[in-house]
Amino acid sequence: MDILVLYYSRNGATRALADCIAQGIDAVPGTAARLRTVPPVSATVEVAAPPVPPSGAPYAELADLEQCGGLALGSPTRFGNMAAPMKHFLDSTSTLWLSGALAGKPAAVFTSTSSLHGGQEATLLSMMLPLLHQGMLLVGLPYTEPDLTTTRSGGTPYGASHFAPHNAGHGVTDEERRLAVALGRRLAQAALKLGA
Repeated sequence: MDILVLYYSRNGATRALADCIAQGIDAVPGTAARLRTVPPVSATVEVAAPPVPPSGAPYAELADLEQCGGLALGSPTRFGNMAAPMKHFLDSTSTLWLSGALAGKPAAVFTSTSSLHGGQEATLLSMMLPLLHQGMLLVGLPYTEPDLTTTRSGGTPYGASHFAPHNAGHGVTDEERRLAVALGRRLAQAALKLGA
């Protein structure tokens, strides 16, 4: 069963968290992570981006959502909300909403911020809203994950998160990595149980 890990990452921090979530998904027998991204958007008219990015994960299509057994959705924080490219993509999913294609599938969310109190939890909650409208079943991180009570950077019960200070070259911490892997594993296990 494919579990879609759909993310937008401008500078690589959210992508690093997506890779950790994919690792957790791939550790569950019977599931495989399908990494996809969304193209950037611009306020001005520019030459269209190529249909396939020059590096990294391919751009997502609605079929990726329709075919997945579960979804991990990730975006950097933009003023306590998801980034515009992710919102733009989600706004294009009304045909899936009309058909109920995502109803009953499990979903999880993840984010990265450049400041420690930059809206991690607000961003995670904002990403949950369209998933709830789609009828998806949300999976978070329980406090049985010991890193939730010891982390000094990212990690919340609402989803995985990463503190990536601007221009600091600050990689994913051990706690953030373990929490992201745990979230991927929980999502994959839920997808298998719900798909049975």
